[in-house]
Amino acid sequence: MNRQRFVHATLILPDRLVPDGSLTVRDGRIAAVGKTDRPENHPSADDLEIIDLSGRYLSPGFIDLHVHGGDGADFMDLTAEAFETVCRCHARHGTTSLTPTSTVAQVEHYHRFLELCQAYLRQDTGGARILGGHLYGPYFAEAARGCHPRLDFLSPDPKRDAEFLRFAKNGLTTITVAPELPGAEQLVRAAYEHGLLCTVGHSYATLPQVEAGLKWGIRHVDHLFCAMSDRARLRQSQSYPMRGGVMEATLLFDELTTEVIADGEHLSADLLRLAYTIKGPDRLALVTDAMRAVDQPDGEYWFGPIHQGERVCRRGNVGVMPDGNALASGVMGMDHAVRTFHRLTQAPLPEVIRMASLTPARILARDGELGSLEVGKRADLLILNEELEVLATIREGQTIYGQPLCRVK
Repeated sequence: MNRQRFVHATLILPDRLVPDGSLTVRDGRIAAVGKTDRPENHPSADDLEIIDLSGRYLSPGFIDLHVHGGDGADFMDLTAEAFETVCRCHARHGTTSLTPTSTVAQVEHYHRFLELCQAYLRQDTGGARILGGHLYGPYFAEAARGCHPRLDFLSPDPKRDAEFLRFAKNGLTTITVAPELPGAEQLVRAAYEHGLLCTVGHSYATLPQVEAGLKWGIRHVDHLFCAMSDRARLRQSQSYPMRGGVMEATLLFDELTTEVIADGEHLSADLLRLAYTIKGPDRLALVTDAMRAVDQPDGEYWFGPIHQGERVCRRGNVGVMPDGNALASGVMGMDHAVRTFHRLTQAPLPEVIRMASLTPARILARDGELGSLEVGKRADLLILNEELEVLATIREGQTIYGQPLCRVK
């Protein structure tokens, strides 16, 4: 079981393409990586299934840091069926690991969300692997809520925060905090001590407030250019001197990693190029920010809990508010983000794939086992055609979408 050798593949490594490459999988792990014509670099093939990729790409599986739903389901539906539906949906688009991301909701909904994230650390989704939950919503600046529902916006409170933090590393991976909120410092310091990734999102903080957050333990900024303060917004409340906000802080501080929604609709090509040029492929991740309308037709959908969330619309390749005047969540998978970012920025393919695999793995401190085609790592693999379309998604050596092509043994 789980013993294959892929031959005549174009391997996508973090820094280069390897034509006519070979990769061996044993018991769900990568056992060897090298050139097809150098058998001395590979274990005995006697017990291996040989799969000839005929030049097709073999890529590490994608890792999505920021995803709400897909195929008609939202993680905030708070059912096992919804969790599995979303994970199977994103596996079709090349995602092998993800962090379920909540929306603004009621306090009891957050607890149920984290309980389900905890449960799926130990059971199979049938699709993408769950790495832990992203607590996203309670600690927003309400004025920066974007398309999120008007439900429970919380200020940090040590007693209530402790109820969330008890899931740290056992269901909870990431927590987003607007650093301008009263009590934010205490919450971030506690989350950091618990080993959580602390991020800034849906915030109208000033640059000095973000800089202070760096000292508390903030290390990442959610969806760059979206639902965040910048010089122009802050100038509305103070004409001079002009001040930097979250956007400028993200671009300024090397300590901060960030992410972009690369669907070609949320951000123009020039903004994607700006993010790539300043942050670089090791500090910039691609995310989908996808809602339940992925793989669904145009129309109106609930963002967040059904009947308690916010009504948003899918129009083509993007989510918008019903009046059409503001963006909502994403509606496309990670494969679309990879193709779009590669096309719009002309960034080298290994770097684009890195931003969808190894970079998010590093952001989550999971790069020791995920994110690249390296010996010893989990065999999370994608077979891609020349157009970067997903032909097969493989998680720990097991095909969870599509079929590996051209078995020869």
